[in-house]
Amino acid sequence: MHENNPPPKLVDSHVHLDDEAFAVDRDAVIERAGQAGVETMIVPAVDAGSWPRIKALCADHAGLHPAFGLHPMFLPHHLPAHVDALSACFDGGGAVAVGEIGLDFHMDGLDHELQRYYFLRQLELARERELPVIVHARGALEEVSLTLRRTGGLRGVVHSFSGSEQQARQLWEIGFHLGIGGPVTYPRAQRLRRIVAQMPIEFLLLESDAPDQPDAAHRGERNEPARVAEVLRCVAELRGESAADIAAATSANAHRLFGLVRRDN
Repeated sequence: MHENNPPPKLVDSHVHLDDEAFAVDRDAVIERAGQAGVETMIVPAVDAGSWPRIKALCADHAGLHPAFGLHPMFLPHHLPAHVDALSACFDGGGAVAVGEIGLDFHMDGLDHELQRYYFLRQLELARERELPVIVHARGALEEVSLTLRRTGGLRGVVHSFSGSEQQARQLWEIGFHLGIGGPVTYPRAQRLRRIVAQMPIEFLLLESDAPDQPDAAHRGERNEPARVAEVLRCVAELRGESAADIAAATSANAHRLFGLVRRDN
């Protein structure tokens, strides 16, 4: 007699579950994720207003872990005083990373110098607190990599990585992970697929970035964390390895980076 095997346990290393896109069915989204094997999720913040919302959400659901930060795309929402307030968010524990932070030179109208100010101050905070960072780098990957290297004493992930082989290598040479999600499932993403196929597995994290960046089969739809299972299947195929092995390795990477307590199998 043949029993159905449960799906491999996965970590969604980047999901904005507090987003308004999930307002009507958030609990169902979390349930579907669990059914797909995605039992552990990192929920990064984007601005000071999102911190209490994310803290409450993660307190209400086992397996959800908060990260607090000031996202560069939300620059108009930030004040210098928010960085001081951010430090207090990490008092008492619970948060697993400083994030989402970084630089975005792709979006028009965001002052580059002001972005650098917030990015550097948050990197310093992460180093002081000995916390990993979750980094956004759009149109600014070279500068982000140089800043991480120059600052030193940091660990973390560049989420939704979309750079070159050389840029990928520069990141894992300083111990940084690459967050890989829906974009890798698109056949046209040849460079990204080549990097994922060949990169050291110990620097690979899976993510959804939901509600954004759905996989190729759900293009144009709201993304959700259950679809990390689709990313897993694609990565396993690209690497010629079993989905179970990729799931085990990437989940171990996330547990190690974010200091998560393992659940019983």
